Amino acid sequence: MYFSSVLWLQALWASLTWAMQHYPSEYGHYDVCKSLVRSDEGIVWEYMACQPESTDMTKYLKVRLDPPDSTCGESPEKFCAMGNPYMCNNECDASTPELAHPTDLMFDFEGRNPSTFWQSITWKNYPRPLQVNITLSWNKTIELTDNIAITFESGRPEKMILEKSLDYGRTWQPYQFYAADCLDAFRMEPKSVKDLSHHTVLDIICTEEYSTGYAAHAKTISFEIKDRFAIFAGPRLHNMASLYSQLDTTKNLRDFFTVTDLRIRLLRPATGATFVDEQNLARYFYAISDIKIHGRCKCNLHANTCVFDNNKLSCECEHNTTGPDCGRCRKNYQGRPWSPGSYLTIPKGTANICTPSISSIGIAPKSPLPSVSSGLTANHKRECHCNIYGSAHDRCKDTGWCECKEGATGPKCDDCLRGYFWHRGCQPNVCDNELQRCQNGGICHRNMRCECAAPYTGILCEKLKCEKESGGCGTRNGQGAVSRSQGLALTALLGALLLTAF
Repeated sequence: MYFSSVLWLQALWASLTWAMQHYPSEYGHYDVCKSLVRSDEGIVWEYMACQPESTDMTKYLKVRLDPPDSTCGESPEKFCAMGNPYMCNNECDASTPELAHPTDLMFDFEGRNPSTFWQSITWKNYPRPLQVNITLSWNKTIELTDNIAITFESGRPEKMILEKSLDYGRTWQPYQFYAADCLDAFRMEPKSVKDLSHHTVLDIICTEEYSTGYAAHAKTISFEIKDRFAIFAGPRLHNMASLYSQLDTTKNLRDFFTVTDLRIRLLRPATGATFVDEQNLARYFYAISDIKIHGRCKCNLHANTCVFDNNKLSCECEHNTTGPDCGRCRKNYQGRPWSPGSYLTIPKGTANICTPSISSIGIAPKSPLPSVSSGLTANHKRECHCNIYGSAHDRCKDTGWCECKEGATGPKCDDCLRGYFWHRGCQPNVCDNELQRCQNGGICHRNMRCECAAPYTGILCEKLKCEKESGGCGTRNGQGAVSRSQGLALTALLGALLLTAF
């Protein structure tokens, strides 16, 4: 009886092991980081790459407005109805819950219904610009997995920028520009994501697709993550293996979809007309009923679970790794340099586990110097010659390693991780010709700045210069003709003069 039970359990375990190996979950998400398999050495652990499942990331963010008093209702004010901009008897009042429009209504469950929304103050200070920055922070690196969608209840802005940060809001990079007239607003030719290719997938574009005025059926502005995925995986994302292969082998492609913060810069509200109606400025404001952001914690393919505890996201690291992003080996597991997991070989991936240090398994290194396990003297520990710019301290930790500052790596913290360059320590790249490429023929100089071709300017040479002596740059040929909005205004004025004349 005993032996038959053992045989039955062994058979059951073999079946489960086979099932785990042959029925993995969808490409890119691994439910487990290891499984027991039979080998010549008996039953052993087989490690594989893993990552958390994609989820709604708005549940974990913090929102901040700049200027902080941009939400309507601190002083009760009237505003015009969404469908009828001349019916201006609606009221915003922060002291009355039914009339308040705070920022959390951009993310509440009822926000899927446009009856609840955040709303800004009106454009009562026209002609001063009505500009609001909405900063979304996770205090954690996350990887975007689906389109960002922002639903407006006020008409979509005529001018807006979506920006990203990879260093918790210290520096910002443009993700995409939005305008009713890209050339007039940002000195950029309008493009669509569908215009991008394998070689230009990281380009920063300005699109005119989402910046119309009042339109009941057109409320959403998107940042098209899936369309960029489709460049590698096909129109219906049917070839995800190709995408994951590119993410593994194309330097910095994954970093393009990685953020710690997002910032929505609202620069000009929808006017719905050629001229701003100065007699009805309560028509103009921003209102957002919903923001959708799907992604996952970045765990470097070393964790399949990300927990939210004490208002903070963190990876539950496997493979003998540790840190918020599983970005380093655990103590006594530094037998080889840390490396992120790999999507290859698909579908299980390669774990790249951290191995035990020589000292932790009791084998002394072939060197006349004492090993860490044999007990470094205090002099040998506080004397590792840690780089003063790259290290948090000038002496070693108890492990015999230097404690590196953000972006630094190496035994003495004198080298930089990808995405950083050395300048009295490791500084985030402004440009590197791959992750943040200089646009319009610009050349990246020492990762610190883009040297732009003559007609262009901006951090990444993304804008055309306006030179007075050339008559401005309001047209695509730079010859000083009027912009689209100016052209409409002149046409209307000419029509009025002709009617007067006749």
